Amino acid sequence: QLQLVESGGGLVQPGGSLRLSCAASGFTLDYYAIGWFRQAPGKLEGLSCILPGDGKANYADSVKGRFAISKNNAKNTVYLQMNSLKPEDTGISYCVKGCPFTTIPPYAYWGQGTPVTVSS
Repeated sequence: QLQLVESGGGLVQPGGSLRLSCAASGFTLDYYAIGWFRQAPGKLEGLSCILPGDGKANYADSVKGRFAISKNNAKNTVYLQMNSLKPEDTGISYCVKGCPFTTIPPYAYWGQGTPVTVSS
């Protein structure tokens, strides 16, 4: 059964950092892309994705220079390092099978989400 499980969210002050994890089962990251979305009041925003093969990374303009996506194929896990966090980064982070910038929607597989709150 294909499954995505997010973890690593929490409460941090502005300027702080969090590292999110997305553990995949039922398929291999050797052949499929993984992306990240953020659900905030009034919008769902694609943040980043990492592609199979050479592992090319893509980022939304709002997170470029602050976030970094990576993966460990042996662990079948994708990571999103989030630095210099801002209050507007607050929301529920979801990982998906696919890439927000290249995959034709809808997305068939989503994780359960992990909340990120940036507040002083």
